[in-house]
Amino acid sequence: MKVYEALAEAFVKEGTSDVFGMMGDANMHWMNALATRGVRLYEVRHEGSGLGMADGWARTAGRPGVVTTTSGPGTAQLATSMIVASRARTPLVAFCGETPLGDEGAVQYLDQRRFAAAIECEFVHLTRADLAEEAVQRAFYRARTESRPVMLSAPIDVQQQEYEDTDSYVPSVDLLDRPRLLPDPDRIEQAGDIIRASKRVVIIAGRGARRAGAGKQILRLQRQTGALLATTLQAKNWLCGDTDYHVGISGLFGSRVAMELLQEADCVIAVGASLNSYTIEHGYLFPEARYVQVDTSPHIVMGNGAAADCYIQADAVTAVTELSRALENRSVAIEGFHTAEVRSRLTAPLLDPAELTSEPGRLDPREAIQVLDAELPGEIGLVLGSGHQTDFGTMLFQRSREVLSNYGMFGAIGQAPLLTIGSIVADDGRPAFVVEGDASFLMHLSEFETACRYGIPILVVVMNDEALGAEYHKAKAKGLDPELAVIPTPELGSVAVALGGGGATVRTTAELRAALAEYVRDPRPTVIDVRITRNVLSVPYRRLQYGENV
Repeated sequence: MKVYEALAEAFVKEGTSDVFGMMGDANMHWMNALATRGVRLYEVRHEGSGLGMADGWARTAGRPGVVTTTSGPGTAQLATSMIVASRARTPLVAFCGETPLGDEGAVQYLDQRRFAAAIECEFVHLTRADLAEEAVQRAFYRARTESRPVMLSAPIDVQQQEYEDTDSYVPSVDLLDRPRLLPDPDRIEQAGDIIRASKRVVIIAGRGARRAGAGKQILRLQRQTGALLATTLQAKNWLCGDTDYHVGISGLFGSRVAMELLQEADCVIAVGASLNSYTIEHGYLFPEARYVQVDTSPHIVMGNGAAADCYIQADAVTAVTELSRALENRSVAIEGFHTAEVRSRLTAPLLDPAELTSEPGRLDPREAIQVLDAELPGEIGLVLGSGHQTDFGTMLFQRSREVLSNYGMFGAIGQAPLLTIGSIVADDGRPAFVVEGDASFLMHLSEFETACRYGIPILVVVMNDEALGAEYHKAKAKGLDPELAVIPTPELGSVAVALGGGGATVRTTAELRAALAEYVRDPRPTVIDVRITRNVLSVPYRRLQYGENV
């Protein structure tokens, strides 16, 4: 057996089923060995795109994604997407071929260890044939336990050496011993004291709570405490269909009603949420509140620079269950926010139709989002990208559905369609849609062809203002020339058709509804180019750039 075969076999035993990337001299033997073992290989048009897909795959599957590149320039293409994955704390393994060990004169030579450090990923170097299995095991173990990307760098000459097959590989998952973290009873009692003394409780559920499957427990605690339920951006819309007192996102992307209500809180219970500066607005959003925080990390400093009044290091399900039991034993039942008046405020429309802007041949982006939310069934998942045009959807999508947000992950545009492709693959081909700006989508346009080639049913909704939207509005706010950020685009619906998918360019709500109906009827790679006006500024930008109280 060759080393590359041993490496491939070890990847399969780690559970690798899908690999994204580009073939080159330094990884082709390994890829061939994977293919003979039944692994699905997705050839992409850019190595960084492959990593973005592996990132989306991992976030959906809940286990390490895999990307591959050849040596040198192939590896160097990973930079932006790797940092995004690192900031998102995504577990993944990048199998990167390398020039012959020690040959610094090779055309494609790159100090891949130093490069890995610069792009914020861990590094495992295969320097001897007999260490092949150990290298794979270590890479996956670190990806799983540290929740971050790991580069496994394999010199091409080492890959070609002989390897003695011992058939004794131990997958990294077998090395994990993660007993459920039980809460300290004294901390549960302390939290109970804080809650019992409170009148207006808010529960903030984060990505950690969602991953732990703590929804049922959180809803019970909400009923006991009369709490408003808010989420972090990364858990957007979670549980919104299960309670009348869901206030949406806590923080900059919250509605004005949400902000007004959240400021009344005298107790905040955070479950699987780090309570960073965006979620609590540096503490200004909850000026009178005491904090109870549940998380598996040893401790967390919140976005206001302080520690929670009561910190419970524990599994979300167990901790919230014990907290509910403690409140029940004390006969705690708080009306709190659970009143007809609050429910009426929460069910009021977020947008007054009279506020919509009319411009010939262009839609108001807020109206476009409302049409998308109404016409696309809840079982079709959503991925949100970065940039000004994404803000509208981040705030206005209300239907209960799976939502993956890439906002705040290094601030890199163009990643969301890649994440969506990987997510769909991990979810057995279940259709999903992504909302992006025109500049963001065009950055990786070639990967729409990848989706067409593999029949991945992605719907890309391009909120097209024919500009760098964020820069256009920031320039106006700063007194600069916004026209420098205007970039005309072709009709992207026609481009999508030329690449082998479905597509439409729409300028009215009727055209948008028709295009969406066609996708729902026959989900396939599709681009809907929604021409929107540049005359509408998103609520977050109105707050940040002009200090408006909206």
